[in-house]
Amino acid sequence: MTQQSGANVKSSDAIEAFRSRLIIYLSKVRPILDQAQDEVIRAREWLRSDQRVHWEHEYKRRKRVLEDAQAALFSAEFSNLRESTSAEILAVERAKRSLQEAEDKMRTVKRWNVEYEHRVLPLLKHLEQLQTTLASELPKGVEYLRQIIKAVDAYADVATPKSHEEKAQPAPVEPEVKP
Repeated sequence: MTQQSGANVKSSDAIEAFRSRLIIYLSKVRPILDQAQDEVIRAREWLRSDQRVHWEHEYKRRKRVLEDAQAALFSAEFSNLRESTSAEILAVERAKRSLQEAEDKMRTVKRWNVEYEHRVLPLLKHLEQLQTTLASELPKGVEYLRQIIKAVDAYADVATPKSHEEKAQPAPVEPEVKP
């Protein structure tokens, strides 16, 4: 028993549908990846600049508040005009806690910067590689699929020449028979 090998290709519609979907996918995914990359960069700058600067200024401001509260306590204790300095003591304690919070926030931002560099930036490199692939390789794939479609259509035309000839030729007219 012999087996015939060969393709029975009649249409390139499935390949064309895939190619069309690939083009739509590319048009949708590129902006999403660009937006994701922008968000990663924006978050990095927010940590490096905005948050670091904010908490440095906040630390300096709160340190001045503590110094002022300590000076007020010292003045109240030194003058002995009042018997109770509890309000000044509370202000100093509150200022110390506030300053400690600013120090904690500065350390946290510094730790986040380091973590960001170690965790997110390698992922950003993968994202950039994906963008490169989408920008260079997949368009080549789209073009390759176009060439495949062209070849399949040419093959389908060659594989079924009789059907094209039959469609092109009019049906034979039978001569009239006279009785």
